[in-house]
Amino acid sequence: MVHENPLIGNSGLPHFDKIRPEHVRPAVDHVLQRCESLLQKLESDPQPEWNKLLVPLETIRRELHNTWSPIQHLIGVKNSPELREAYEASLPQIVSFSLRLSQSRAVYVGLKNMKEQPSFPSLSEAQKRIVEHLLLNAKLSGIELEGAAQERFNEISQKLSQLQTTYSNNVLDATKDFELIVKDKKDLAGIPANFLGMWAENYQTSRPGEKASAEAGPWRVTLDFPSYIPFLKYGDSRPLREKLYRAYISRASSGKFDNTKNIYDILRLRRELARLLGYKTYAEVSLAMKMAGAVNSVDRLLEDLAKVSTHKAHEELQELRAFAQTLGLKGDLQNWDIYYYLEKMRQKKFDFTDDELRPYFPLPRVLNGLFELLHTLFGIKVVARTDNFPRWHPDVSFYDVFDDRNQKIAGFYLDPYSRPAEKRGGAWMDSCLDRGQQDGQSVLPVAYLVCNGTPPVGNTPSLLSFDEVETLFHEFGHGLQHMLTRVDELEVAGINGIEWDAVELPSQFMENWCYQKSVIKNLTKHIQTGESLPDDLFRKIYEARTFNAANLMVRQLHFAMNDMELHHRFDPDGKVPVEEVSRRIAQKVCAIQPIPEDRSLCTFEHIFAGSYAAGYYSYKWAEVLSADAFSRFEEEGLDETTIARVGRDFRETVLALGGSQHPMDVFTRFRGRPPRPDALLKHNGLTGS
Repeated sequence: MVHENPLIGNSGLPHFDKIRPEHVRPAVDHVLQRCESLLQKLESDPQPEWNKLLVPLETIRRELHNTWSPIQHLIGVKNSPELREAYEASLPQIVSFSLRLSQSRAVYVGLKNMKEQPSFPSLSEAQKRIVEHLLLNAKLSGIELEGAAQERFNEISQKLSQLQTTYSNNVLDATKDFELIVKDKKDLAGIPANFLGMWAENYQTSRPGEKASAEAGPWRVTLDFPSYIPFLKYGDSRPLREKLYRAYISRASSGKFDNTKNIYDILRLRRELARLLGYKTYAEVSLAMKMAGAVNSVDRLLEDLAKVSTHKAHEELQELRAFAQTLGLKGDLQNWDIYYYLEKMRQKKFDFTDDELRPYFPLPRVLNGLFELLHTLFGIKVVARTDNFPRWHPDVSFYDVFDDRNQKIAGFYLDPYSRPAEKRGGAWMDSCLDRGQQDGQSVLPVAYLVCNGTPPVGNTPSLLSFDEVETLFHEFGHGLQHMLTRVDELEVAGINGIEWDAVELPSQFMENWCYQKSVIKNLTKHIQTGESLPDDLFRKIYEARTFNAANLMVRQLHFAMNDMELHHRFDPDGKVPVEEVSRRIAQKVCAIQPIPEDRSLCTFEHIFAGSYAAGYYSYKWAEVLSADAFSRFEEEGLDETTIARVGRDFRETVLALGGSQHPMDVFTRFRGRPPRPDALLKHNGLTGS
């Protein structure tokens, strides 16, 4: 029954405690029927006025979002064969309606007429941006195509959606498909005890009824990142490091989860789609709605950063080789040795380990310190909800956000821990509810903040690595831009409508606070002694910030150059395989070269299953913006009073304006000038290289 379906007719927090796979298809059928009816009504008389054209469009988008968004979210955090089947069965209908909406000629004509009205200049800047964005988006959605061309465009869009879902599922399934069972503790020499506990728990969870312990095993190591990286960093067993490394870099590249054909199919279809739209390449399509604007602007940024960092990366690698030989390495340094000897070198140079730091970063304390920083910076208060709110897993918490007048302005879910059996890897922020109006009622923004941090073991809370702390701050930056928006128009509220290469600005900006002593002191409380992080440990963390920075830089440049090459210059019907493209770029910019078996493109979800196709460069583009934004705090002072003053400026510009203005205008309003790359190079220790 429709009224019993938790995915239908709900405009508040989703009923995650009631949603089941069998609800998906009836709910999607219902909401699409409802939205089609609303769209037909709008198309029958598309008046070129804001309230008569844009408000009904927003109603359609909100109703569709309220049903489909919880389903998409559950696919990421509570995946199951039943849910996946229901999702994949409904996905073509969703794609079809989305195309129908973006290709509505009546709406398109209404928008064009609206732009030509004498009253158009009197609209707010946000409203004008929305109209212009929708017109360009309609063009990129094939609105100007007719007959067979539009039919082919729609067919490609459907196929791409299905291929990208298959690609992502293959990565998840291939990651889950591998396990390394260790029964002899000698094979785990060098590895800190907390990881032995996690792997013993992994073993027990995967084999109900069998017993395992941190001390006696057995231990189950997986390719999930929080499980894989510790073994490569700390495991003395070189053969097992090699086995894990080879499994990791060849995931989803053979057998039943092979993504190789999917890569070529995706690239071919994207190229064909671009040509249908009148562009030469898919990169040109992608950049039509980005801040960079053109491929040569992206190429220039990436090449300029490579010139600064590649030579330094080779120097870093040579230093690592020499160091490894002093520790008795026989033969050449191999790729599965990199993490291991980097960790040894880092320990020697800076005399601390991740294992030494973790007890200072229990998640509850980190969250309290983060919330106090947000209060100082932006004048907001974060309060945990204690009622029985609907959640998808017992580990999930919910928080309300209040302003300085104690008015509730937003909320967010936090899902902090890794669950490899059902949750995809990585970390992300997504929209649960967007700020604005629905059915005459104000809607407060609500975010999903999802991480894959180290889970608690027994009665010990989650003890975060420093990387996991940075990741948490990063995702909160996205969440803050979503939650602290002052814009009510859906299309440009929060992170909506922001050019993709500027959307990482607030997230990367927040990471900088992890290197401020007063902030770190407040984030930390040793799980046993209750002490905050000692000054000498903070100093080492700060100095270690630029450790191996050039190799980290060129790694990201390699990803970004791969992405741009594949979507702009590569011929998927040619004789050069994609992995050769990747190797050629690596030879140009990287010090660490991929081994012949490397098939990492088969797991590059950002560009083949996510939103970063011909846009991975955005991380570096936004890093320039974020480092320069933070440098204003450094220039004006990091005392509490100055932080509060400049923080309010950041809130009233970058966080409040969202997509309502062009990101260059927003940045310039905050910084007083256009962005410069100097601060990024300085923060990475590459100035003068």
